Amino acid sequence: MLKNSVFINCFDAISCAGLNERELWQNILEQKSGIKAFEDFLPNSIAFIGKIPSLLPFKELLLERIRAIIKQSGIDTASTALFIGSSVGGMQNTENMLQNGVAFCDIDPDFHTIGTINNLLRQHFSFKEVFAFSTACTSSANALGFAYECLKKGVYKTALVIGADAISLTTVCGFNSLGVLSDTVCKPFCQTSSGMNVAEGLGLLVLSNIKTKNAVEVLGVGYSSDAYHMTHPKPNGAGALEAISRALKNANLNAEQVDYINAHGTGTKANDTTEAEAISSLFDKAVYVSSSKNIIGHTLGAAGALEAIIVCKTILNSLIPPNGKITESINEKCNFVPTPIKQDVNFAISNSFAFGGNNTSLVFGKVL
Repeated sequence: MLKNSVFINCFDAISCAGLNERELWQNILEQKSGIKAFEDFLPNSIAFIGKIPSLLPFKELLLERIRAIIKQSGIDTASTALFIGSSVGGMQNTENMLQNGVAFCDIDPDFHTIGTINNLLRQHFSFKEVFAFSTACTSSANALGFAYECLKKGVYKTALVIGADAISLTTVCGFNSLGVLSDTVCKPFCQTSSGMNVAEGLGLLVLSNIKTKNAVEVLGVGYSSDAYHMTHPKPNGAGALEAISRALKNANLNAEQVDYINAHGTGTKANDTTEAEAISSLFDKAVYVSSSKNIIGHTLGAAGALEAIIVCKTILNSLIPPNGKITESINEKCNFVPTPIKQDVNFAISNSFAFGGNNTSLVFGKVL
């Protein structure tokens, strides 16, 4: 079995905190949140949501950025595999059609399900193979992990990984029914956090066996499924711990070698307490930890791809991004970052956790 090196050579990001990866990174460093208050999502209630500040429809943004990253990276789509991660699929399309009087029987199912993005892109591009993942909030993390495995084993030489989710009323109302939406901008790993902020986003990463300038290496991936509860993670963090441990083993690293962890850190008590427990049981306080969701919100199926990009920026800039102000930490054993820290980052982890105890951790490394 071939064991090739896998590099992220090119990436792009769109979120409520920036229309490209440079704006996103700067706003994270300066702690300028893109989450705003909206009155048109919940009846008789304000919702703090992360909407992309663009007049272009989401699908037009997606097509525009795919064309741009293909041109920038110089990849040949005919020999490139496409890996898509999305939890919402085409629900936003269906909602818009129903609200504008389109009859239910006239809605095309090919543009409602998780296959919506795949079906859209097939009209404009010719990729060698297409794989779509819908595993809730680990969707694009799993897409990235599978792409890494395929390139590592020599199945493909290049891959484009896309994490994409647009704001959907169904999603916002669903999380509201669970009682986990924050009544303000979320505060990950803070005792006073009141919940999460649903957001939309788009992350694109080009992977290859050949490194280019300013590349970041993907070193390993770990998966687990604790299946403890339909929506809650296992309270002791065992599922998260297993995913992180497997990722380190896959990367042939030990915990002492890790410099930084980009946490899933949603702002909900269920996630933050269990993730912090998993991290503190495996790492000491020399490892810096932060979540970016107080700036970009929880972009659901796009979170894994977007946060992998944040890790790439961390490694390339030798600058650890802050978690945001924590007035009272949920776990004093974890070293949450209050302000940006200038430091070389040789190895970093990005965590993504989802409903049903679906857990994915990815390991990244500096290219020497």
